[in-house]
Amino acid sequence: MRTTLLKIGTRGSPLALAQAHETRARLMAAHNLPQEAFAIEVITTSGDRIQDRPLSEAGGKGLFTKEIEEALIDGRIDIAVHSSKDMPTELPDGLELSAFLPREDPRDAFIGKAARSIMDLPRGATVGSSSLRRQALILRMRPDLRVISFRGNVQTRLRKLDEGVVDGTILASAGLKRLDLEHIATDLMSLDSFPSAPGQGAICIESRTGDARTGDFVGAINDLPTAQALACERAFLAALDGSCRTPIAGNANIEGNNLSFSGLILTPDGSRSHDVSAQGEPDQAAEIGRAAGEKVRTDAGAHFFEGWN
Repeated sequence: MRTTLLKIGTRGSPLALAQAHETRARLMAAHNLPQEAFAIEVITTSGDRIQDRPLSEAGGKGLFTKEIEEALIDGRIDIAVHSSKDMPTELPDGLELSAFLPREDPRDAFIGKAARSIMDLPRGATVGSSSLRRQALILRMRPDLRVISFRGNVQTRLRKLDEGVVDGTILASAGLKRLDLEHIATDLMSLDSFPSAPGQGAICIESRTGDARTGDFVGAINDLPTAQALACERAFLAALDGSCRTPIAGNANIEGNNLSFSGLILTPDGSRSHDVSAQGEPDQAAEIGRAAGEKVRTDAGAHFFEGWN
């Protein structure tokens, strides 16, 4: 008798496992099933193995999903659980994003040793981040700071911070909350001054297209407002050919029957930027995001992207 009804694929970092465990708990509650019905399969990805250089130089976002998606296509797992901001805008043939969990706080959190906030850091202080978006936004706020690439999972980055490698770093507030580490944040960054990455704070579930059985399982835990907000943000990203090589921010918010979106593109040094805002109905989310991306690309002009896209 088969006791495992669904195999859940995930990376092995503490945060990835926390996200997989949250997904499993929601599936258990939605279907009144025991934990044994859902097996969690840990899969090591290229992004986990590559630690000696920025991901933007090694191939971009797909490095955190490639091996997991191969297991999904092969049938070794039934669903994959990802951080939405790690997902490329184009998925492999035969796969789809079939559900989103309710979104956590999309803001970034600053963790400082030398000061409690970026603006309070002494001149010339060092801040570590692996995100080109965060690096560009830091330099836009404080061009006098030294920003260095800072790879590793949450625990690795916090250890480097404790060792004095940097004076401060920035991590997603959602990730800290899921690891019960929100108390270490010394400052929560406003979305107005430090807009988040498309998809930040949202857990997504990837499955095989046309797999009705799995679709029934995960459909029961899909959060529609999060799915609509992410449709907007991912369409914005796709219109800009966004990847790990492009500093792009974008956040959609839904209140009632209104979706509001704000997006931003920057040069890596933060010296130049173009922003866009849009509103509309949630069921037009993808169209709103796509139009916003096309507008900001037109406003910025082709020369804005040369040399860094």
